[in-house]
Order: sequence, then structure tokens, then C-alpha cells
Amino acid sequence: MSDAMTATADERFAAYNANIAAAEKNPALSPETGKTMDKVTLFRFGAGFLVFGLLWMSGLAIVSSVLLTKHLQGIAGDNVEGLVGTINACTAIASLVSNLLFGTLSDRSRSKWGRRTPFILLGAVLGGVTLFLTGMMGNPVLITIVYCLCMFGLNAMIAPLVAMISDRIPMNMRGTMSAFFGAGQTCGSPIGTLIGSAFILNPFPGFILAGVLMFLGGVVAIIIVPKESSADFLPKDEGKATDVLRSFIPPKFSTAHDFYKAFAGRICMLLSYQMITVYQLLIFQKYVGLDDVAAGAAMATMSVITMVVSLGGSIVAGPISDFIGRRKLPVVAASVLFAIGMAMPWIMPTTMGMFLYAGIAGLGYGIYSSVDQALNVDVLPNKEEAGKDLGVLNLATTLGQMLGPVLMSVITMTLGYAAAFPISIVFALLGCVFIMMIKGVK
Repeated sequence: MSDAMTATADERFAAYNANIAAAEKNPALSPETGKTMDKVTLFRFGAGFLVFGLLWMSGLAIVSSVLLTKHLQGIAGDNVEGLVGTINACTAIASLVSNLLFGTLSDRSRSKWGRRTPFILLGAVLGGVTLFLTGMMGNPVLITIVYCLCMFGLNAMIAPLVAMISDRIPMNMRGTMSAFFGAGQTCGSPIGTLIGSAFILNPFPGFILAGVLMFLGGVVAIIIVPKESSADFLPKDEGKATDVLRSFIPPKFSTAHDFYKAFAGRICMLLSYQMITVYQLLIFQKYVGLDDVAAGAAMATMSVITMVVSLGGSIVAGPISDFIGRRKLPVVAASVLFAIGMAMPWIMPTTMGMFLYAGIAGLGYGIYSSVDQALNVDVLPNKEEAGKDLGVLNLATTLGQMLGPVLMSVITMTLGYAAAFPISIVFALLGCVFIMMIKGVK
């Protein structure tokens, strides 16, 4: 019996390697099956990625864009710029560690339920519960701790799901799947802001809804996406804890130039994005000059604008990227659009300026989100370590999330809100330069 089981595992492992080799030669084949994907399967992947991004980002944005700032103002007073920056810096560090951790652990998993699925479900529970509890804490230190735990839960979902694009999706469909992934997140952010603005005077039910949406993100995605194959046939990882820690070491710069150019480009773009997104309520209050009710109404309108243009950009850009066989051009164009949108409130410090920012920058970010993930997959130096290396690339997102609010808090407290917009434009355009320098991807 033991010999038969070993032989069966060997055959499955040989087939696994053959499928990967076939997919490397033919971009239309799935690395999971070595075959082309039927339309129903592709639809299920696309729908799963879309719903996942939509739900978790909506839940997070309810808190991060609106209710957390309002909650902190209720605890510490109106001047919370420094506190918001500090909390976001801490949660970004938590994201940095957890994304690498769960990307690496899912690479090494040998579960009969698949390498990625158990982590996604675990993350859904942890992320949902702790996001709700963020609004129940009455102390900034406790808020920070619970919010950091939420980032561990969130990244336990994100890192494995992003790795599925490399594990299971044909190369010639990764732009489209990345578009679904990005579209969900891009639309989820304004939807969450819209919902959060409705609870600005009564935050408690808003925090409940945020936690439920975060939880459903992982659970519903697993239900929709085709069931992951068992990983129990893969060679057992006999390494020690030190080997796991060693696997956190990023690729060597000398052999992964494009990887690090994509890394730098993403840091710049996400830093630019987070500078404004996290401080939307404070911008309306202190830069535009609105009260809480007017700021909530303006943010709701802005969210609808962003949602419409971002969805349009996300849906169109991914398939176009696959059709023309190019990743860099859409990403660069998106970054330029984002910079132009950022200039609007700088030129016009009014509600209309922010609405124009929502329309132009929202379109740019929608395009960016839909193609950037495919670009990241294409620059991976080692497909066998996709979870870990994508985790390293996602550190760029984390660093942007951390540095953006910190930089914004310093700027607003020293130079004022008006100075933030040109600085943000510079970072968006700098991201373009790094992406244009990539040589191994068109």
C-alpha cells in the first residue's frame, strides 16, 4: 500500500512539473492543468477575484478612509494628523511582515485543501473580527494593536490569492484576471468611503458592517473560485525554522533588475495614492473648509465618481493589455493620469477640485490597478516561489501605505495641505520612470 501511494504521489508530482513546463512554452495553457481554460472556469476566477477585492476593500475603506479618523477625533480631538500617520505606519509594518509570512508559508503548505485556501479562510476570520474591534477600542494604543492584527488577517488572504494568478492562470490571461482583481479593489475603495460617510455621525454600525464585509471577502472568494487541487503530493518541506526565515530573503538584485524596478514604481505610486486617500476627511475639513455633514456628502459624491471611472478603467485596461501584449504602457499612462488628477485640487482648493481629482485620478488608478498585478507576475524571477516573491513586491504596497500617511502628516503639520499635492504628483511621475526602465517586459 505504501509503495502504491508513493508511486501515485510521484506520478502526480511529475504531472505537476509537466503542466508548469507546458505553460511556460505555451502562454495559453494553465500551469495548474497544462490545458487551456474553458470560459466557465475563467469566469469563475474573474468573478472570485472581483468579489474578493470589492468586499475586503469596501470593509477596509469604511474604516480607513472615514470612521477611523472620526473615531480618533472623538478620542484625541480634531488635530489627529500625527496620530493617523503613526497608526498607519504601524499597520503598514504589520502588513509588510504578514504579507511575506503568509506568502512564504502558503508556498510551503502541503495541505490536502491546497496551498492557498486554508490561509485565505483563516485570514477572513481574523481580519473581519479585528476590523470590527478597531472601532470598539477607546485607546489609541489598543486601536493600533487591533488594527495591526487586522492587517495580518487581510494579508493572510491577499498573499495566497495573488499567488493563485501565477499558480493557476495562463500567462495570456493574467492581464484580464489582474483587471478583475484590481477592479474589485478600485471600486471597493470608493464604495467603502461612500458607506463610511453615511455612518459618520453614528460609527458603531459602520464598524460592524466593515468587519462583516472583510470576513465575506475571503469566504465568498473561496466559494466562487474553482476548488484548489490538493498539495499533499508535493515533496514535504523538511526544513527547519531557520530555513523558513531564510526564504524571506528577497531575490538577488543582480539577477532581478526588472523585479526591483517594478518594486520601486509601485512604492512611488502607492505612496502618492495613500497621501490623499487616508486624509480625505481631513482634506475636506481643513483644506476645503467643510463641516462634518458637508464633508460626508462631498465624500459620498466623490466616491460615486471614483467608482464609475475606476470600474470603467479597470474593465477595459486589463483585456487591452492582454490583446496588445504590453504591460508597461498602460501602467505608465495610468500614472500620468493620476498625476494630472492630483493637480486639480492643488489648482482649485474647492469641492469641485476634489471631484475632478476623483474623476481623473480615479480613472488612472483604475487602469493602474488592473494591469500592475499582471506586470508584477511577469517580472517574477522564480515561479516556484511566487507567493514569497509576490509578497516581496507587495511590500512596495505596504511601504507606500506606511510612508504616504507619515509623509502627509509631516507635510500638513509643517507646510500645510496645499503643499501635499505637488509632492504627491512628483512621486506618481517618479513611479513612471521606474516602470519605463523595465527591460524584460513590454
